[in-house]
Amino acid sequence: MNRFRALLDPFMLALVATALLASLLPPRGAFAPVVGAVANIAIFALFFLHGAKLSREAIIAGAANLRLHAAVFAATFLVFPLLGLAISSLPFLIAPVATGLLFLTLLPSTVQSSIAFTAIARGNVAAAVCSASSSNLIGIVVTPLLVALLIGASGQGSISWHSVEAILVQLLLPFVAGHLIRPWIGAWVARHKPLMTMVDRGAILLVVYSAFGAAVREGLWCQLSPASLGLIALCCIILLAAILLLTGLAGRLLHFSREDRIVLLFCGSKKSLASGVPMAGVLFAPSQIGMVILPLMLFHQLQLLACAVIARHYAAQGEELES
Repeated sequence: MNRFRALLDPFMLALVATALLASLLPPRGAFAPVVGAVANIAIFALFFLHGAKLSREAIIAGAANLRLHAAVFAATFLVFPLLGLAISSLPFLIAPVATGLLFLTLLPSTVQSSIAFTAIARGNVAAAVCSASSSNLIGIVVTPLLVALLIGASGQGSISWHSVEAILVQLLLPFVAGHLIRPWIGAWVARHKPLMTMVDRGAILLVVYSAFGAAVREGLWCQLSPASLGLIALCCIILLAAILLLTGLAGRLLHFSREDRIVLLFCGSKKSLASGVPMAGVLFAPSQIGMVILPLMLFHQLQLLACAVIARHYAAQGEELES
């Protein structure tokens, strides 16, 4: 049942519909730069509101468990990139696909779904809030640095340190600005969660439409066969299975409590579509973005399906322990 709910999630359906629309009716001529400009404005608003939503109290409440947070950050920004380097070096992957697979492993963790699945599984919610929020905040700086080092240096993508500076200005600046004025707008943001969700998801859909449209104009579907699409999905499944296995094993080897093992599993195994799509829009050339974010879109769906099943398993297990 949880798997069907994830498949029928309105946002996931909208994401697929947007990619199809961009494939059939990509923005052309004078309309293309307009779409790009609107997408950039939406990205600015997205990160501004993310900054305004970040609660210092929630971070402080979960910040004491340093060993757990260190393990989550190691999984997100060390183990995942190592897996990405291994799988992206497979000789049968074309260069844009390899870049996309590596890029998704360099992203920060999700916030909302990591916390939600931790809560369903009866894990340490306060620590999950701290780890997931901190991962996103740190990722604004760490991810572009990793991209410049691992993708730019390898020649897989047109990444430069100028691109890193651009992402810090376009994404970090509005994030910091939003957080600084949180005392004045934080309550308003909290009262208008549906509007924030619309901005959040609308920005992603705009960037996906702009990115896929540019890629379609450059011949995306001529380069990518159904077999190649299946291969990308298989690589994403392998990545997800590997990180779930490693984070689950690490939690036991580090002798974490059951609640903290759940946090490491869910926060350490996810990658953020909300952060990844805007970052790709800043870091990569328009002709590359569609291919680069395709593995991320597939991985995002797979992680929701897998974690929904795992969270329900932990919840049932927790009920048995309490009874």
